[in-house]
Order: sequence, then structure tokens, then C-alpha cells
Amino acid sequence: MTHRIILFRGMNTGGVRAPVGEQRKMAEAMGLKNPRTLAASGNLVVESGKAAAALEADIEAAMDKTFGLKVAAMVRTPEQWEKLIAGNPFPAEAAAHPAKVIAMVMKEGVKPGGLEAVQALARDGERVEAVGDVLYFWFPNGQGESEIFRKATPRMLGMGTGRNWNTVLKLAEMAGAV
Repeated sequence: MTHRIILFRGMNTGGVRAPVGEQRKMAEAMGLKNPRTLAASGNLVVESGKAAAALEADIEAAMDKTFGLKVAAMVRTPEQWEKLIAGNPFPAEAAAHPAKVIAMVMKEGVKPGGLEAVQALARDGERVEAVGDVLYFWFPNGQGESEIFRKATPRMLGMGTGRNWNTVLKLAEMAGAV
């Protein structure tokens, strides 16, 4: 068994809610060990021997059955999470302003042309880079003021879910990836 970091897309937004205590109970009922949540925004760390793709499918089905929610799940190992942290093209920005650096974990990679399309939306010092299956965003004025945040959609980029750098580091700690 090894740790798995599970990220749910769109949790705690637009009426998509699943109480964290109930998420932990659901994970235990699935046979996942030591389930822990971080905030109410779709972050779950478990221990499992299942492959990522199988766990993604199982957890998505369980979320639908348990909560009536059709949410996408992205599963990563601690090793993949370490690679995500090491790949950050904005390390100085993340150190100084971790809430303004976002790592978007993609379910199946970035759609062709997606990176260029979202880079074209960048304004006022915003930057976007892709490293492997992760998009990294630097929002010097915060996400709320960004055209990228408002216009970058799964249709443009592919399915993914973003976490600010504070959350990335907390999840790494929870999964033993640091």
C-alpha cells in the first residue's frame, strides 16, 4: 500500500458539496486506508494498492453513488507529487506568494492548442506554463481578477483541477511526499 492523493474537480463550488467526514467514511467503505481530507475543496489522501486509473474510476463511481455527484477525480502518487513540486516553473513566486501560484493537475494532459490559447489570455504579468500533465499559473493580482480564471475551460484545456501552492505543499506533507 502506498499513499494516493485524490483531487476532486469543482468541489465546494456551484453547489457541489460532499461533507469531508462523509468523504472519509466513503473511502473507508471502499477499503481505502487512513483517509484524510484537507479543507472542504476536494482533497483526499488515502493509502491504497490500486493503480491510479482504477482508483479514479472507483472513487468517481462512489462519489456518484454516495452523494449523487458526478465529479472528476485525479489520483497521484507521492512520487508524482514530488515531480509536480520540482517542476514548478515559478519557484520564486511560489515562495513569496504561494496563494497566487496554481498547479492544475490534468486528467489526461492538456488538449492540443490549449496552452497557447490560455497563454493568449494572460494579462498584467500573468504567466502559464505546462510541465508534463500539470499547468502552472502565476496570478500576480490574484485569480479573481484574471481573464484566464474566467475563460479557461475544460473545453479549451482538457479536464483538470487546480490547487494553490499552499495546498500543494500541505498535500505533499500529508502524503509523505516531502
